[in-house]
Amino acid sequence: MTELNLPQLALDIKAWGADLGFQQIAITDVDLTNYASHLEAWIDNKYHGVMQYMAENHQKRCHPDQLLPGTLRVIAARMDYALDADNSLAPLQEWDKAYVSRYARGRDYHKLMRKRLQRLADRIEDATGSFGYRAFVDSAPVLERALAEKSGIGWIGKNTMLINKQAGSWFFLGELFTDLPLPIDSQQLDHCGSCRACLDICPTQAFVAPNLLDATRCISYLTIELRESIPEQFRKPMGNRIFGCDDCQLVCPWNKFTGLTKEDDFTPRHNLDDITLVELFQWTDQEFLTKTAGSPIRRIGYECWLRNIAVALGNADLSEEIETALRASANHSSALVREHVQWALKQHGL
Repeated sequence: MTELNLPQLALDIKAWGADLGFQQIAITDVDLTNYASHLEAWIDNKYHGVMQYMAENHQKRCHPDQLLPGTLRVIAARMDYALDADNSLAPLQEWDKAYVSRYARGRDYHKLMRKRLQRLADRIEDATGSFGYRAFVDSAPVLERALAEKSGIGWIGKNTMLINKQAGSWFFLGELFTDLPLPIDSQQLDHCGSCRACLDICPTQAFVAPNLLDATRCISYLTIELRESIPEQFRKPMGNRIFGCDDCQLVCPWNKFTGLTKEDDFTPRHNLDDITLVELFQWTDQEFLTKTAGSPIRRIGYECWLRNIAVALGNADLSEEIETALRASANHSSALVREHVQWALKQHGL
């Protein structure tokens, strides 16, 4: 290791990352001391809700070298996923159509990024010989936004998303933990300033304060993480959002610099960027399994899928098609689905 030209290796790693389709590679150390107290307070306030995994392995989250002993550096990677620079809120007003968070319209990014990170590790190994590493893509107790912020990929904005001055926030993150003592990059400054567009737009007022999210009020949490009944106070604000919520990113001024992707895997499948609620509500259990294969949507299961769409149908403008669809599921075998369908019917005075 002492014979390696580490500054040159760091430059090579960034070039190899670009060749592999990453828009940015940056390197940081493993000292997350400045983030530990924020995480502790967030958990103490139970803002994580049913996401018990966030409260577990706290030491490993805050100390990457405990997650992978011997880790000295984290190679952070950014991959853009936006297909266009249109950040209009108009799709949220098309009440008969479903709104699926942009990141979930195509194939699941986890496998794609993990394979690319592995290929990057292979390139490094070709140059250095055997070295210690492990790739992560939202797959372990990793504070990925903290590490990405420390590395200089961006800053954690008031909406808790990582924001990059040149690319906005529509991107995925992945990491390579390594025992290579590479030179580290400089952290960026916060550039949110006095802007509070993201805080003000939130339909459920989930932001307790700038950079502090009560996940139990967040539509992404309600439609993806929660497996129980959605609290009634949040059903109307959900609008037509059936999987995730992008509002706080859509209004972020920095997303006028949105970086566009060339990855075919991120192209919407099954018209998930332009499809009616009724059509999705009529998917059978088997159709759901087939059409969400390789999609992040699969993880919520068919029952929660119908639950979410039922709420959206309750918020839509009533039509004969919507009434027929809801009435057909009024006695659904699932108590969870049945409850939300009945709520939707009640919203329409049916």
